[in-house]
Amino acid sequence: MSSWNSLLAILCLAGAASAQTLSLPQAIEKALHNYPAIKVSQEQINASSAAIQLARTAYLPRIDALAQANRATRNNVFGLLLPQSVIPSMSGPVIGSNNLGSVWGSALGGLVTWEPFDFGLRDAGVAAATAAKARQQAAAKKTEFEIAAATADAYLTLIAAQETVKAAQAGVDRAEVVTKTIGAQVNAQLRPGADQSRAEAELAAARSQLIQAQQAVEISAATLTQFTGAESPAVTPGALLQLPPEEAPASLNPTANPSIAEQNAVIEQAQAQLRTLERSWFPRFYLQGAAYARGTGAGVNGQRLGGLNGLGPNVQDYAVGLTVTFPIMDIAALRAKEAAQSATIRGQAARAEQIAVDLKAQWNRAVATVRGARRIAANTPTEVRAAHAAVDQATARYQAGLGTIDDLAEAQRLFTQAEIDDVLARLGIWRGLLGIAAAAGDLQPFIAESSR
Repeated sequence: MSSWNSLLAILCLAGAASAQTLSLPQAIEKALHNYPAIKVSQEQINASSAAIQLARTAYLPRIDALAQANRATRNNVFGLLLPQSVIPSMSGPVIGSNNLGSVWGSALGGLVTWEPFDFGLRDAGVAAATAAKARQQAAAKKTEFEIAAATADAYLTLIAAQETVKAAQAGVDRAEVVTKTIGAQVNAQLRPGADQSRAEAELAAARSQLIQAQQAVEISAATLTQFTGAESPAVTPGALLQLPPEEAPASLNPTANPSIAEQNAVIEQAQAQLRTLERSWFPRFYLQGAAYARGTGAGVNGQRLGGLNGLGPNVQDYAVGLTVTFPIMDIAALRAKEAAQSATIRGQAARAEQIAVDLKAQWNRAVATVRGARRIAANTPTEVRAAHAAVDQATARYQAGLGTIDDLAEAQRLFTQAEIDDVLARLGIWRGLLGIAAAAGDLQPFIAESSR
């Protein structure tokens, strides 16, 4: 978690903001603390830690205790009974009787079983449980990283929507000025009514564009709220509306990405499970010790002793021994399981290669996005200046009676679009840089640069 500790250190350096006004670091910090997926990942790690403790209990001896009292008949027969779980077992000689007279019986005992060595089976089980925890920890880091990247993307989207609203509002303001001016001239019979109708149509179109931009703001804010939990969040663009310094991205190291780290943990877990299977076909040695006492209300000749005889244990025994079990015929099933597990490992290794290829493609796309966005951002100031000059010229020509309302309307639309293109081009660079950081698996440089 060291990388995320460093990230949270950067987040803590961000300036304080109001309850609903968030800087990019603050938005990511809230997402990392509030988004439910983070809590899910943490509980999965806790469950894996408990599984490790469960695997370690296999080293402990097993102790079983028994106490029993019964009232039953004492008829016994000579012969074999195959192992089963229905007919109760009976000890004692065959007395040749067959009646329904019952006597008291009781039993009290304990059995201790301990496996002194197991050819590494229990250690392999602990290693498999430890690998499962490592996988969950890697998955948690991946989840945190993905949520941080998604929050940053939602933050950039909200800024883009808000800047679009500003440009659209400016377009509406210009259209309203033109409409009022033309309306006054039409009333004074200095302009034809068709000019006023066209101006009103342009104003309505500008308002529709503004409404669409406002809708985009609400949708983007809802997405940011989903991650941060902040109601009606407001953003502070800061350096995100400026051109970032032009630096060549470092070469991609896919192994630093949390997705690769998680997949490597998956492979290690599968390998640990294979080692457990490989140590399963060995003899099992158990040291056992038992002590018990029994009581019966019947004599050796089958006569009932009467009263409470047999209700309490009165004959005791003990035993110490070594038991060896060996599942000889399990070899075929274990070999099949090992083959399946080996195939799983190879498949997960191939998946790791696929993730690396996908990350490289994501990196290349992000680099191309940054390069293209920088070229566009270098051109949009010229576009804005030219569009502004075109509006001034079209306005002057229209007022002088040398231009048409169509020329003026077209110039205003181009100016509004140029302002939108300009701000989106700069944000496009930042979005590309975010893509590079996401592919590299490290958002810290991006967050630090955007927070200046």
